[in-house]
Amino acid sequence: MSDDGAMDDGVSDDVVLVEIDGRVAVITLNRPAKRNALNRAVQRRLPEIVTQLEADDGVDVLVLTGADPAFCAGLDLREFGTASTEVGVPLGPRGPLPPRTKPLIGAINGVAVTGGLELALNCDFLIASERAAFADTHARVGIQPGWGLTVLLPEAVGLRRARQMSATGNYVDAATALAWGLVNEVVPHDELLARTRELAADVVSNDQAALRRLLRTYAEVTGTTADEGWRIEAATSSEWMARRHEPGEIERRRQAVIDRGRAQQS
Repeated sequence: MSDDGAMDDGVSDDVVLVEIDGRVAVITLNRPAKRNALNRAVQRRLPEIVTQLEADDGVDVLVLTGADPAFCAGLDLREFGTASTEVGVPLGPRGPLPPRTKPLIGAINGVAVTGGLELALNCDFLIASERAAFADTHARVGIQPGWGLTVLLPEAVGLRRARQMSATGNYVDAATALAWGLVNEVVPHDELLARTRELAADVVSNDQAALRRLLRTYAEVTGTTADEGWRIEAATSSEWMARRHEPGEIERRRQAVIDRGRAQQS
């Protein structure tokens, strides 16, 4: 039963939709009447889909969004409050998603609240609609974050702003989120998926093995000291060049980078 008395959408697969085009998979949370709240069905299906796409050689980039009008309103609190369920339990070793190597872009089309905010923070970067808004209401509901909020939110906006969001529970609009560094871009609502797909296509055009190793290095460096980060990067670079140093191919790609840069600046 949902919080308006309607029957719950159960375990049907259509609570999360997937569309693959041009090596980009768009994953859509699909409980719009519930503002895409994370019930048991979504919490089961979403990591299954991410795992399947991670293994799919025809996919290089993942995009996560919500069916309008919301990105994700967080946990389905009616389900959480009335049953002994797994709602709220981390689904992967860290956070709501299983381990992955492929980049994940969040296309934030509306509100991202509490668990929905944590879901957004677990993306590699965020593109927001002008209608997007962000809030941490853990303390208002009386629960604790378990999907990385206290790590990822300060990384994005700074510790004092993160504390402000958590202490007040107030919403941060798209323009403020951009100014604070929570999102990378804000675009008109009707252009959100087009712009996100454009960026995803840019990601696809890279050497995927190199990109995935670079993202892995970011993950390895995060949480270490600056000195350790330098050591990790240097060791990775040396090991990579020893295995993949192909002068002719590197020169070809270098020229392609120059040509692309000229085209973008013209």
